[in-house]
Amino acid sequence: IQSLIWFEECERANAPAYGLMSIAQTHPGPTLIARPNEELKAFHLPKILKGESLWCQGFSEPGSGSDLASLKTKGVIEGDHIVVTGQKIWTTGAGTADYQELLVRTDPESQRHKGLTWIICDMRTPGISIRPIETMMGESAINEVFYDQVRIPISNVVGEINAGWSVAMSTLAFERGTTFLRDQISLSAKVERAIELARRTRLPDGQLAIEDAAIADKLATLKAEALGHRAMAVANVSNVDRTGSPGPEGSMVKLLVGGTYKALGEVVTEILGLGMLDYDQCRASNPWAYDFMNSWVVTIAGGTSEIQKEIIADRVLGLPRAR
Repeated sequence: IQSLIWFEECERANAPAYGLMSIAQTHPGPTLIARPNEELKAFHLPKILKGESLWCQGFSEPGSGSDLASLKTKGVIEGDHIVVTGQKIWTTGAGTADYQELLVRTDPESQRHKGLTWIICDMRTPGISIRPIETMMGESAINEVFYDQVRIPISNVVGEINAGWSVAMSTLAFERGTTFLRDQISLSAKVERAIELARRTRLPDGQLAIEDAAIADKLATLKAEALGHRAMAVANVSNVDRTGSPGPEGSMVKLLVGGTYKALGEVVTEILGLGMLDYDQCRASNPWAYDFMNSWVVTIAGGTSEIQKEIIADRVLGLPRAR
């Protein structure tokens, strides 16, 4: 509830997002609370709350993105360590992170969801190499991460060895249920700014964009959707406050937020026309262009829209699984 109020006030002031701190606050932090390990909680949670440690997520691999259960990065148990060899990709903030929530396969005979382990990896451990990936927005915050015989203490395991899938599902539930809370809240403010943009921007035919019936209709629809997102945000926060953790409804949030963000970018493109192309490889040069490009990221990060639809069908609607 406090986070909801904080995001609303930040959006009202058009304050910067909390950037790379979002992973620490919405992934490992809540996961450690939900999966009690008093020693790890005592060490990591105060650092996360004080902003003293940055985290990144080591889940996706080149051949195991949306199909997370097919991951192949190996974790071999040697005494009181797990020795990790393999590769992760699309790792946001790997170059600046202190720690990583890492999912590896510790049972070489296992298949799919079994035999996985969720472990905290110190990113300064020998054997880790990082290769930045530049995005179309001109940023290099996402990376490939390579592990060459990286030795991680078994004491860093969250949950149990070979039982990491359920821990990862807790992490993803928090990611989809709370990481996108700021996006839900910010949509209303962004739509209002788009309406103001339409009121002062003229189209090639000379009329104000807000006077174009099609554009006005789309903006009205977006305003209604944004208000709906805010209502869902309040409902989800209330549910988490009551139950202690988000449920599969978070996938509905992520799916709808991603779709609305893309639709908002498309309307602003109609309003600005060629002005939308005036982008100099940084957010400040054209925030509208940046947000439009980032809207495609929102539909992929944390599980693609297609994956969210599968989760909604299976866990929310109880429909039979596709064969």
